[in-house]
Amino acid sequence: MDLRPGMIGELNQRSRDIFRHIVEAYVETGEPVGSRTISRRLGLQLSPATIRNVMADLEDLGLLAAPHTSAGRVPTEVGLRLFVNAMLEIGDISEEDRGNIEAQCAARGKSLPEVLEEATTMLSGLSACAGLVLAPKTNRPLRHVEFVSLAPGRALVVLVTENGLVENRVVEIPVDLPVSALTMASNFLNARMIGRTLEEARAAIQKEIEENRAQLDDLTRKVVETGLATWADVRGSQGYLIVRGQARLLEDVTALSDLERIRTLFEVLETREAMVRLLDATGRAEGVQIYIGAENELFSHAGCSMIVSPYTNTREQVIGAIGVIGPTRINYARIIPMVDYTAKLVGRLIG
Repeated sequence: MDLRPGMIGELNQRSRDIFRHIVEAYVETGEPVGSRTISRRLGLQLSPATIRNVMADLEDLGLLAAPHTSAGRVPTEVGLRLFVNAMLEIGDISEEDRGNIEAQCAARGKSLPEVLEEATTMLSGLSACAGLVLAPKTNRPLRHVEFVSLAPGRALVVLVTENGLVENRVVEIPVDLPVSALTMASNFLNARMIGRTLEEARAAIQKEIEENRAQLDDLTRKVVETGLATWADVRGSQGYLIVRGQARLLEDVTALSDLERIRTLFEVLETREAMVRLLDATGRAEGVQIYIGAENELFSHAGCSMIVSPYTNTREQVIGAIGVIGPTRINYARIIPMVDYTAKLVGRLIG
């Protein structure tokens, strides 16, 4: 059953209160919620029998489900979406969370990858979920390229973009290659790559080599072609994915069904190309995005939610996304502002 527009209007105030308490209790414990629990939370304003009747009506609407033969109920994915869209009260990030995020994301002397990895690890720790970040796309113009000799037969290729992203790759080169050939290859590439994106530069240089217009000796040409081949799989136009804290998803697993769900989620996280596409699509939206369960085909069998927000550079251009992924019962009220604040902080740090 899908969430119908205006479904919240079908609920009277009593049903809304009971439904809200069921969701909040489920988020806290992960267990089915019974009528006596809700009666206590409401201060005995309603009898358990009355609450059971309301719960049955909510189940008929597809907002609750009974996972076992017990009288307890859990919110469905449709119910969670209704709660998030129409009933969730999202405040500002707490001062404690704000301080933890700022302290762990401080960029003093850190490279861009280090900032992103620490932000992802920090989000994972504070949310008790897996943290993930789509790192900036490398479609920025290039600023510098250099080959550095490491040892006979090996060299380090350094690629720097205008926004300061550095890519280092170790490549194999002819054992007897003179240092002068590395210098010539660096000069050749710098003359043709600077100010172009990686894809633009690769295409132009490859064409020049194929048309024999490049004034290169055989050894230098081999170095250049090795560099081009190496960059063919450098973090592409969609960026690249960092995931941290998957083990946290196992911390409160209590049933075999939960374990199977987490195993499925791990498989989803390993499908990095699909995850990158999902996060890349998130970058085309504004603000925090929330995916609950089967709303996204990647999570249709994993029973999880993802809260993610794009981050921008100083020119307000979206360059990546950061967020968390975990069970559908994650603490939306706390995590949504946490993800939003982290995304804005990361954008400032790397801008």
